[in-house]
Amino acid sequence: MREDTTPAEPAAAATAHQAHRTIRAALNEAVRRGHLTKNPAALAKAPRLPESEIEPYSVAEVQRLLVATRGRRNSARWAVALSLGLRQGEALGLRWSDVDLDAGTLTVRRGRQRPRWEHGCRSPCGRKHGGHCPDRRPIRADTAETKSRAGRRSIGLPDELVALLRKHRDEQDQERVTAAQLWEDGDWLFATPTGGPVNPRTDYDEWKRLLKLAGLRDGRLHDARHTAATVLLILGVAERAVMGIMGWSNSAMAARYQHLTNQVRRDIAQRVGGLLWDNPTEDPKPDP
Repeated sequence: MREDTTPAEPAAAATAHQAHRTIRAALNEAVRRGHLTKNPAALAKAPRLPESEIEPYSVAEVQRLLVATRGRRNSARWAVALSLGLRQGEALGLRWSDVDLDAGTLTVRRGRQRPRWEHGCRSPCGRKHGGHCPDRRPIRADTAETKSRAGRRSIGLPDELVALLRKHRDEQDQERVTAAQLWEDGDWLFATPTGGPVNPRTDYDEWKRLLKLAGLRDGRLHDARHTAATVLLILGVAERAVMGIMGWSNSAMAARYQHLTNQVRRDIAQRVGGLLWDNPTEDPKPDP
């Protein structure tokens, strides 16, 4: 029988890129401590990541989405995402101490991490994964500091968003009273009904439900961030200011949106042209 020599499929480019970055960082630390004279990972070229398509929602679609959030728990979370462009981890990692409603500012300092668990049972519970164990124990912190200096930033809040956050605070205060001794006082801006941090998976599922309620196309949660960035650029906000709001460390990200903003601007110009010059009602008459 002939041995199968077909090579295994290569790992996805994103996985290989992340592995290379992790190994390079670890070996850089080894060089810094004097264990190595040179970082061999620096000689290896990481695979180029394909750029994902940017698919922002229109202003009308954002308005429909915000209407769909009314009456739902943590509805202000989606106003924050769509108006400020915070990443999911940044939004879920916010605490009330990061927000100054009187000054109308919000500071991003950390990001929410996906929970990881280990078994806490004394005798085997029969569950394969630690997260399913009745006595599970967390092995990862709820949050981590922002990965870059650009990620740690202060952002101004629109007056309408300040009003929504004040309403959200009142609703959370009522939930605190209802939960009584079950309330976990973690100071989370967006919390569970008992005050704990929101699980990113729960947050993702709510996003999908809202899209269906609003009658919108299915989209990634990151498309909310793309939407906020596109709106800022269309409004003519200076690129450096947009970088500060979005937490971008270089201008390459802003360049990715250029074809979108140019397309929208051309569409606006064509509409204005059609309104002013198409199908004139009468021939212009010269001045006497």
